[in-house]
Amino acid sequence: MNEIKTLLNSLGLADSAFTGGTLAVRSPIDGAAIGAVTEASADDMRAAVARAHSAFLAWRVVPAPRRGELVRLFGEELRLHKAALARLVSLEAGKVTSEGEGEVQEMIDICDFAVGLSRQLHGLTIASERPGHRMMEQWLPLGVVGIISAFNFPVAVWAWNSALALVCGNACVWKPSEKTPLTALATQALFDKALARFEGAPAHLSQVLNGGAAVGEAMVDDSHVALVSATGSTRMGRAVGPKVAARFGRCLLELGGNNAIIVSPSADLDLAVRGILFGAYGTAGQRCTTTRRVIIHASIHDELVARLDRARATLAIGSPLEAGNLIGPLIDQAAFDAMQKALAQAREQGGVISGGERALADVYPQAWYATPALVRMPAQTAVVKHETFAPILYTLKYETLDQAIALQNEVPQGLSSAIFTNDLREAELFLSASGSDCGIANVNIGTSGAEIGGAFGGEKETGGGRESGSDAWRAYMRRATNTINYSGALPLAQGVKFDF
Repeated sequence: MNEIKTLLNSLGLADSAFTGGTLAVRSPIDGAAIGAVTEASADDMRAAVARAHSAFLAWRVVPAPRRGELVRLFGEELRLHKAALARLVSLEAGKVTSEGEGEVQEMIDICDFAVGLSRQLHGLTIASERPGHRMMEQWLPLGVVGIISAFNFPVAVWAWNSALALVCGNACVWKPSEKTPLTALATQALFDKALARFEGAPAHLSQVLNGGAAVGEAMVDDSHVALVSATGSTRMGRAVGPKVAARFGRCLLELGGNNAIIVSPSADLDLAVRGILFGAYGTAGQRCTTTRRVIIHASIHDELVARLDRARATLAIGSPLEAGNLIGPLIDQAAFDAMQKALAQAREQGGVISGGERALADVYPQAWYATPALVRMPAQTAVVKHETFAPILYTLKYETLDQAIALQNEVPQGLSSAIFTNDLREAELFLSASGSDCGIANVNIGTSGAEIGGAFGGEKETGGGRESGSDAWRAYMRRATNTINYSGALPLAQGVKFDF
């Protein structure tokens, strides 16, 4: 607790922000209490949205490059406090040190991207069929952006959304996971530091409210929230999506993933082993882009599975704060119990399991570490099609590439995918319209570790949303098509006559 206090104080939080509240915070590393934060109510959320709407009305008329300056200053604060915030991510979310640092680096990277974007929020000039007329489109600020984030990326996903939303002229309200409220408070404190260095920003441009489902529901139901960007389970998305649609709001959903890697006979198996291991077991299998399935050609199946199993058994499990450890804890007991339930179902459905048992219970009796599991499956059964947020890798066998692609696409989720092959035709087929049906399709790299320059998101039950790079910024803006008549006549489109 002393380290947490020191970190939070260094990031700009007073002791009262993380003590004395009703929402208890425990570190997944050892189960120790590390804070107790104040919980907001549904009424608090409604009041926060009203404040954010007022902030939006002022912020939308600030020139976009000037808005980018605020995000630039925030990026500077992140650089100055990267080590402390990364350490906090590791302590609260259980990520190994390099992954905590990588998450904060993602925040810095998206700030850099957004600063450049602030001078590129451009539309089109469109040829008009009418003489003396010009058509164009503009992209204009949207409104209040509500952000619901998950525990596994407690700060980066918020940054993906907020950095773009802010340069696009919007205000943000953030409802973080109940499991990681401290990193959210610390991030807001760093943003407040940037605000203090910036002249002309309205109050309440970014707000964070911790709390349970009722707080999130109040955000989702509020008509002043123009866009709800929600990251989490498909179950959560099924609840959020219809509610926002019922009031004709916008949703950006980043939901479940059940990601597969296909390994062809021509693949570099050394490369494939490394890509599969990180994809399957990095972050203790708690990424939406985690590799859940590996689909291996029959001619190399036994060899590759044996190599994966040997490598799996050597992965160091332990405190993510200790150098050399690659597998940290699951977030809580519920995650461990879900893992055990999935493994039991896999066994019932013909799976042969290596690993998957609890680890380090004698050292950390209040924490939930697990050995990575490798499950040899006879077919893609029901449990394989279900996403379990844990370090479980299912192995499947294929004979033809068409069969492998069909297996990959057979699941309801459609986030990330990859193929390891040195055959150009196989690679191109995999990336084609008849190949992977996922929002992310890679060749000779794994399913995890997306860069911020590309749009991130997936299809089907993954929700269809896109965040981060490319043209994902358009989700945070509204489009207006304009026609300007600089002639002295008033011709109508399509040759319509209306003479009087």
